[in-house]
Order: sequence, then C-alpha cells, then structure tokens
Amino acid sequence: MRARDLGIVIGRGRPGPNNAITDVDGVSVGHATIVRGDGPLVVGKGPVRTGVTAIVPHAGDVFTRPVYAGSHRLNGNGELTGLEWIREAGLLSGPIGITNTHSVGIVHDGIIRSAVQTLPFGTGFWALPVAGETWDGLLNDIDGFHVTMDHVDEALAAATDGAVPEGNVGGGTGMICHEFKGGIGTASRVTPAESGGWTVGVLVQANYGRREWLRVDGVPVGEAIPLTEIPSPYRAQDEDVPAAPPPPGSGSIIVVIATDAPLLPHQCERLAQRAGLGIARMGGTGANSSGDLFLAFATGNDDLPRTTFADDRRVAVDVRSVNDHVIGGLFDGAIEATEEAIVNALVAAETMTGRDGITAHALPHDRLVEVMTAYGRGPRRTPAA
Repeated sequence: MRARDLGIVIGRGRPGPNNAITDVDGVSVGHATIVRGDGPLVVGKGPVRTGVTAIVPHAGDVFTRPVYAGSHRLNGNGELTGLEWIREAGLLSGPIGITNTHSVGIVHDGIIRSAVQTLPFGTGFWALPVAGETWDGLLNDIDGFHVTMDHVDEALAAATDGAVPEGNVGGGTGMICHEFKGGIGTASRVTPAESGGWTVGVLVQANYGRREWLRVDGVPVGEAIPLTEIPSPYRAQDEDVPAAPPPPGSGSIIVVIATDAPLLPHQCERLAQRAGLGIARMGGTGANSSGDLFLAFATGNDDLPRTTFADDRRVAVDVRSVNDHVIGGLFDGAIEATEEAIVNALVAAETMTGRDGITAHALPHDRLVEVMTAYGRGPRRTPAA
C-alpha cells in the first residue's frame, strides 16, 4: 500500500512508472530483512527487528565505474561513511548500504568483500564504501550484532530495477517515524521536457520526528491522530515495562537521491540539500539528536575516470553538465519525491512489536484519508498517476 493507492497525491510533479528511485535507469534496490524472536530483550539473542538495504547506482561495474555524487548534512548525529572522498573527488564507487547504527561497520566491510569477490585479482582496487544508519534499538536487539556480511550479499543479490518493497523491510525493518511505524520509502519525479525531461528518484530510511509535528501535504495529521488515539512506542504502554529511554523525535533519516541528469559534483551537492526541504514539509526539524544525512548521485555522465589506474590512463575525460538555469526542475522533483517517499514509508509500514513488548503502531489508513479529506486534501485522482 502506498500514498497514491489511497488517492493521496503529494505535490504537482509527475512520477515515473514505478514512482521509485528505480525509475532512474540502471538503479536497483534490494533488501535483507531479519525478524525473529519475541519477548524480553536478551542481548545477543533478540528479539531481532533489523536488516540491510542496498542501492546499486547503475547496471555496470559499480566498483570500477564511478558516478558523480555530492552530500549534505542537515544534522550530523549519524553516520554515512565514505563522504570524505565524495567531498574531495565527487565520485561514488560501489553500492550504498543502509542498516542500523551498530551494524554500519559490518555493512561497510560486506560491501568491500563483495567487491573483492567480484573483481579480478591484481586490479589495484581499493574501496571507501558508503554505509549509512538510523537507530532501531527501540524495537531491535541493536547491541546483539545480528547483521552479517552475508546479509549484505543477500541485499545486493536481491537488487532489482522494478518496484521497491517499502515499510518494514531491509534497513527500515525496526524504524519509527513521527511515533508511528516507519522504515523504507521511495518516490520519483520526471522533470518537464523544457527542463530536460530527466528523472529524479529518492529512497529514504525514515526514523525521525515527533507525532504532533507530522504533516502530510500540509495537513496536520499528527495533531489530528494524537497519542491518546494511537499510542507512541516512546511512551510506556504497560506499567510493568519502563518507558523507553530515547525521547520522542530522537531518531534520524537517511535520504539517497538519484538522477539520470548530467550533474557535476557541486550540482549533486546542491540537489542533496533539497532533501531537507522535503523533510521540513513533513514536520522534520533536524533535532540535535538526529542524524539527517543526504547523498545525491548522477548517472548522466558515463565517461568518468575509472577507479583503477590500469584501466584508465587517459589524460582528460569529457563530461556534460546541466545548465543551472534549468536545474530548478530537479530541485523541485527532489523535494516532492522526498516528501512522498516519507509518506510512502508511513503508509506501507505495518504495526510491529519488538523487544520488551514495545509496539510501533502503523499509521491507520482510514484515519489518514479521513483527516486529509477534512482538510480538503482527500483522494484527488486515481492511484499510480
């Protein structure tokens, strides 16, 4: 279930055929989801509610054929590895992995292992992978280190360029958003022909926000569906269970933006910044305890320097660049797609009970439609526009 399946349309832009990051040609997404055990937390045993999501930037050899990329930090209480080299050289080499906070290292290593197993010996290959995180310790045995490098392989093997599973999947399995169940969400926009006709796609791992701040297409949904109606996982739900330690709104969000436009690294950085505006539309504030980290990459140049010197001894390469006078269409698309991706994460997510009986309730579809309708933002057109 997605926002448009409920007739809820975000913004004015036109989505691609999947309304997903995979609408950017060559981009694929895969998940490895780990759910097992119930009851009280026993560190190292569970309950486990976590996973890995992998984003592959193109259909070629992603380890030796980089793409231009840029990043942005709204608030830095989080981790997205590999950004120093991206800031230095503007190049992304390899897939992007997203998981929980205490599994970033193993996902980082798993991406390197995948490269070592893929590339022939003696290429001079080196890797600084991009691995990101949000904290799922409210529902998951996050200190139990249940994610392994095999899960990275599983997510990469599952990567496809079609529809993307959302909600309680992959790295988003144990995540919470605006005190409802959150997780993975995605959306896309196709820019008008006069702005290039390019596609921009977004994938989020949404794990942030307070209930009362939640907005959907400008509607104060969080105020209309208060904690007295749908309880928060951050508050004690049984007098025998202590309140969860992090305060509401403590979580984070990772945003990955892809486009087939020919952008230079500084333009990718500008595009990445716009994710913050989509989050703000949803009621996100970049709290002090939040890790709001964004990465944008562009596949519109296919003649970039290879990562191994033996494969590429050219003195110069030819690249193209979008005219900044028309880049606004990509900015608009990234903002709208970020907003809709978060809504899709909320709509797709299902109620989940994790460790110690803590429950993150799904955003109820009927109430969402009812509230949107009351504010004149109810079902506006047929699904999958």
